[in-house]
Amino acid sequence: MASPSLPPMTSLPTASDDTLKSVLDTLFEPSSGLHAVAIPSIRDQLSKHGTDTPFTYTALIQHVGSLLSSLASTTPEPSSTSTSSPPSRATLHAILGSHPRLGAKKVESAQSRAEQAQLNAGAGAEEEAAQLAALNAEYEARFPGLRYVVFVNGRGWPVIMRDMQERIARGDIRAEEREAIRAMLDIAVDRARKLGAVDHEG
Repeated sequence: MASPSLPPMTSLPTASDDTLKSVLDTLFEPSSGLHAVAIPSIRDQLSKHGTDTPFTYTALIQHVGSLLSSLASTTPEPSSTSTSSPPSRATLHAILGSHPRLGAKKVESAQSRAEQAQLNAGAGAEEEAAQLAALNAEYEARFPGLRYVVFVNGRGWPVIMRDMQERIARGDIRAEEREAIRAMLDIAVDRARKLGAVDHEG
């Protein structure tokens, strides 16, 4: 499998949908929902930026973040008489759920595998993996439709599991959506930086 890469931003205004999908998959995770939400809007943004004010990968990531936040903010408060998920919330949750579960034994994305490597190694890893799997199940039962997403950023098991426990105890699904969106953006910026796409953006 080829190593992930990002094309020059200057090539994106004339890029195919497949190229834009690849860019989104590299920065975030493969998600048909994200493709549908982001690609038309990204094309619109690219068309508005000339050579004097070029679009950047940092701006692209921030723009995707604004789209995801819009999905969250336009979703009405859940009704005590209805358990259905409005379309915007279902789309948002599907996008957030594109990230693999922390500690999963099979992770398709090479970048996610590398990001989780510290969590999957070391003494007692099997026992800790079982604890994390239990926390994942508890989290997803507490927040139906969501998956725990966090920017690992070199942090180990104890810190991550404490964060999961605190967020489960908080029990605020709106806050979880915001946390997950922020984590996705942090992960995307980190990936872009590692691929050399934001080194010279200021």
